[in-house]
Amino acid sequence: MIAGIRLWVVALIASALAGLAPAGAEQVRLKDLGRFQGARENPLVGYGVVTGLSGTGDTARNEVTRQALRNVLARLGMNVTTDQVQSRNVAVVMVTASLPPSAGKGDRIDVNVASAGDARSLAGGTLLMTPLLGPDQQVYALAQGTLVVSGYRFEADQNVRQKNIPTSGVLPGGATVERPVTSDLADGDGAITFVLRQGDHTTAEKVAAGVNAELGGAVASVLSADRVRITTRSWAGSLNSLLSRIENLAVQPDSVARIVVNERSGTIVAGGQVRISDVVIAQGDIRVAVSIDRSATQSGIYGGYTHDASGLVITNTRLDVAEDRNAVVHFPEATVADLAQGLAREQVPTRTMIDILQAMKAAGALHADIIVQ
Repeated sequence: MIAGIRLWVVALIASALAGLAPAGAEQVRLKDLGRFQGARENPLVGYGVVTGLSGTGDTARNEVTRQALRNVLARLGMNVTTDQVQSRNVAVVMVTASLPPSAGKGDRIDVNVASAGDARSLAGGTLLMTPLLGPDQQVYALAQGTLVVSGYRFEADQNVRQKNIPTSGVLPGGATVERPVTSDLADGDGAITFVLRQGDHTTAEKVAAGVNAELGGAVASVLSADRVRITTRSWAGSLNSLLSRIENLAVQPDSVARIVVNERSGTIVAGGQVRISDVVIAQGDIRVAVSIDRSATQSGIYGGYTHDASGLVITNTRLDVAEDRNAVVHFPEATVADLAQGLAREQVPTRTMIDILQAMKAAGALHADIIVQ
């Protein structure tokens, strides 16, 4: 049943791939292909204290936790020593966040919290006010709030029940931006640079040609496989309107022929432009099945059985030899989608298809890179 479902999935994927138009037939907006240089998110990090845990916090062996809680209480006007802090309802955590390039003062951003000590669970805890620092050691946001933990851990009599990872959680909108980040999109010459996520010389040329056709004139030039420089001197409007006009342009991106194979799940994903040369595939072998049938007879006389007579065991052996009729399949020059459909019709298992693709690559008949996950 499982093999039949996999064959149906492969046939469905192959049918979808076969229905695709030739390479690069679909246009994609530039905002989905890359970003403008200078517009990026900035990582933030800090350490804080989570309170309100139900005995699942750090143990007394963790001196960092006791010192951190002492510092918090000292800022609130309480003078206690480290030895006086023995609570298991407290845990030291590392707090991380990502500051968007367009975030302004007072905006809310999401926060991730992870235990830094030996706490068993952060469920039900509250993060105290924690400053989040940037790479320049400046405070850019303040985080505080109740944690959302999608897991649990319970222990009783050396029995443990755990779901997911209870030592980490999130604070949706749990940090307030205190210092915005300025993004310098234009360089000293007033030019902006568009950066492709996947570098490709053909796609970069198409991006430059599309920008020149949209704005008129030779304003865009290719710097490398993943960067296109666009001058803004001749643009009379605002920079934001120019960026909006550029990122909504649609081009036909080019890509490298590639096949992704997942051997654990038996999944094959290939682009529609992946082609194969004329190839003959011999798949299958002779199958030999041996079946044994044993029957026993008991000697008897008229009116009953004799006690001193032994029975007779008869063994019949049957040998069945079957050979695949469709062991040799010929595929003329076609795509991987055609190959997958043909092999699915011949009821070839998915994992055997993976072996066939790898063998075709070694034979030089498959013109694509195979990525095995």
